[in-house]
Amino acid sequence: MNAAENVQSVASAQTLASIGTLVRNYFPAASLSLSPWRDDPQTRLWVGEETLDLAFHFPGWSPKIQCRSLLIQLKISKNTHSSLPRLLGIVMRGMTFDGERWRLATIGDWSPTGSHLPQPLEMIQFQSICRDLFELFPK
Repeated sequence: MNAAENVQSVASAQTLASIGTLVRNYFPAASLSLSPWRDDPQTRLWVGEETLDLAFHFPGWSPKIQCRSLLIQLKISKNTHSSLPRLLGIVMRGMTFDGERWRLATIGDWSPTGSHLPQPLEMIQFQSICRDLFELFPK
């Protein structure tokens, strides 16, 4: 689900703003999109209520990060103790016009997979972003 569609409280709006700030601290040139998916009937068939999807677009293709856009899918569940959902996991994808180049999931050892992986230092930054994202949500 597009993250913009899930803003139902001030706390969730603040959390989304914090996510944007967090990623831009690592990649200042990135621009945030809270609605990475088109709103059409075909796309709506695949909408999952259990995810928050957002994207960051870079000014051009970077050989260090091997992508032009970063799609972040936050796997969430309802939280009975807070207005914010619980963050269960993250799937981060490096995208170009050709499609997905690499993927990082917070399952197992958080090892990236894909045909064109980012440089090691940048991958450490992406893993740090994931750790920081877990800190933004209630346990």
